[in-house]
Parts: sequence; C-alpha cells; structure tokens
Amino acid sequence: MQYHVRALGADHLITHLTIDAADEADARHQVEARGMFPAAVMPARRPLLRRHHGAQGISLLLFSQELLALLQAGLSIVEGLEALLEKEGNAASRAVFMRLLQALRDGKRFSTALSEQPDLFPPLYIGIVRAAEGTSDLPRSLARYIDYQQRIDGVRGKIVSAAIYPVILFLVGAGVTFFLVGYVVPRFAEVYQGAGRSLPWLSRLLLEWGQFAAAHAQALLFAALAAMLAAAAAIHRFVARGGMAKLLARLPGIGERARIYELSRLYLTLGMLLEGGIPIAAALDTVEDVVSPGVRGGLRAAGDAIRSGAPLSNAFEANGLTTPISLRMLRVGERSGELGRMLTQSALFYDGELGRWIDRFTRSFEPLLMAAIGLVVGTIVVLLYMPIFDLAGSLS
Repeated sequence: MQYHVRALGADHLITHLTIDAADEADARHQVEARGMFPAAVMPARRPLLRRHHGAQGISLLLFSQELLALLQAGLSIVEGLEALLEKEGNAASRAVFMRLLQALRDGKRFSTALSEQPDLFPPLYIGIVRAAEGTSDLPRSLARYIDYQQRIDGVRGKIVSAAIYPVILFLVGAGVTFFLVGYVVPRFAEVYQGAGRSLPWLSRLLLEWGQFAAAHAQALLFAALAAMLAAAAAIHRFVARGGMAKLLARLPGIGERARIYELSRLYLTLGMLLEGGIPIAAALDTVEDVVSPGVRGGLRAAGDAIRSGAPLSNAFEANGLTTPISLRMLRVGERSGELGRMLTQSALFYDGELGRWIDRFTRSFEPLLMAAIGLVVGTIVVLLYMPIFDLAGSLS
C-alpha cells in the first residue's frame, strides 16, 4: 500500500514522499531510515494535487523533493531514479523515469537526459542541474530550486487566496440578481397587470423587462452562455498576447504592484541561477522565458549592456528594472561579490511588500463589493415594492 509522507529532512526542509509500505509503522520506519523525521503519514487514497506538471503529469516540485531526499541519504543519481521508478504506480511517470535512466546508462549527463524531455523539464531546471554538474553539488542546487519554487508558489497563493472570496461574492450577487429579474419580477408583473393602477416609470420599466425575460427565457439563456464563451475566448487571447500585463500596468495603484511582482520573479530567478554558479550571460538568457513580454524587452537590452561591460545595476537601472531600494542592494552586492544573494534578498523584500499590499487591498475592496451588490439587489426590491407602497398610501 502507498502512503503519502510529510517529513522533515536534516537540512530542516519539509519533504513530501510517496512510499510503498505494509502499514503506517513500516512507512515511518522507512522514512526514519533515510535520516528524516516523519511529521505526517497518510494512506494514498487518491492522487495528490500536482503542480508544475508537464504534459505527462509528473510533478516537477515533488520529483525534486524526492530526488533530493534520496541523494542526501547517500544514493547515487541512478540509484535514486531506480528507487523512484520502483515506487511509482503511474505509467506515464514510470516512462519518464525509464527514459532518464536509459540516458544515464548510455553515458549521458543528467542535464542532457533532462533536456531530451523539454515538455517536462523547463530550461530553468535544466540550467541549474547543468551548473551543479560543474560543481558536483546537485543536492544543493535541487534544494535551491525547491526553495525558489516554494517562494513563487507562496506569492501566487496569496494572490489567488485574495481573489477567491471576491469572486465567490460576485457570483452569488449575480445569481441573486438574475433570480430576482428572471423569476420574481415576472410574478410581480402578473399581479400588477390587473391592478388597473399606473406604476412609477422605473417600476414599469423593470416589470416590462421581467415580462420580456419570462417570455424569452430559453433564448436569453443561450445568448448569455454564448456571450460568456465569447468573453472567455477573448480574455484568453488578450492574456496570451500580454494584454493583461499592459492593462494592469496602466491601472493606478495596481500597475506599480504588478511591476513589483514581475521584478520579484526576475530577481528571485536570477539570484537562484547566479548562486548556483551559472554565468550571468547564460542566466539572463534563461530568465527571459520566465518574465512577461513587457519585461522581456528591457531585460534583453540590459543583457546587451552587461555583455558590453556595464555593471548589472547600471544596466537594470537604465532599462527600468529597479526601484531605489533594489538599486542600492544590487550595488552592495556588486561591491561585496555576492550579487546572487542580494538579488534574492531584493526579491524577499518585494514579496513582503506585495503581501502587505494584498492584505490592505482585500480589506478595502471586499466591503465595497458587498455594498455594490447590496445596492443593486436593494434597488430591484424597492422598485418591485414601490407600487405596493403607493397603494398603501392611497388606502390610508
């Protein structure tokens, strides 16, 4: 039986493993034999949520964590892949491991074996492995990549979490509004139609729309679905062409935060590559695949200036890739010879600033959204009951 294990390694990093064991005690024993402390052991009743997966479903982050744990336990890269192959039950993932093992047995480097499957292993991952082969320190490079990916996931998770509640609130408000207009309003229209009294103009307009919606409900439903599909396709094309980044950049307040998010990803990725021993020219070429099209142009111009002999801080400043704080940190890194570490520290500073802004924005935006939804629903209800108020006034 397979067990999912959350364990603490000797380097104080949390590692997720999937182990074939007879029972929970056996799974804990296997983890302890690898020099790790099992924090949680759960039966593998259903597949775990996989992130950063390629076309064949392999989780790059999980693969790196498991391989790192095996390498730190003293296994060679071939033995580690063989162990992963033995415990893997998914046929597609087994095929990936078998191709990697075959390439290694043919005498190829691990980075070369990874590059033969570009749909699963991106250039960034291949680059850090290739740099690690030059220093014979693959575990440290894998640990650095895991830390990098977890930080990226952390920032992305904050943004997604902040957006979930407003989206749910908007959908509920839209559902209530459509229910009132499509179901409640037509019923009120039937009541008022035989009352023989003149209605206020706004109430009459709302009731006429309700009658029209009730008479053409099916056509309106299909039209709404078609409009939603067309809007989704248009938004997808807009985002794919980089339009969303340009739109966010023009919004007051949000534009600067979007730029900070882009700089954070750029600095964190570039810092990881430089700390891994990759030359700055090769690192800049690799980072181009990570940043958005809006930043890519400035990064290429900065790369050309750096190759011509300009310091990285000056090149980034000339192409709008710095803020006053990050510029000072980059210059300190250049003077101390720890440019990679300073890039990483700049990214951490940006992440903290972005997280605080997200918290402030959600605290102010959610009440405004609730007020807007309440105003729309309240207006519909008031327009429906205005004739009743008018009738009650005439009777009194």
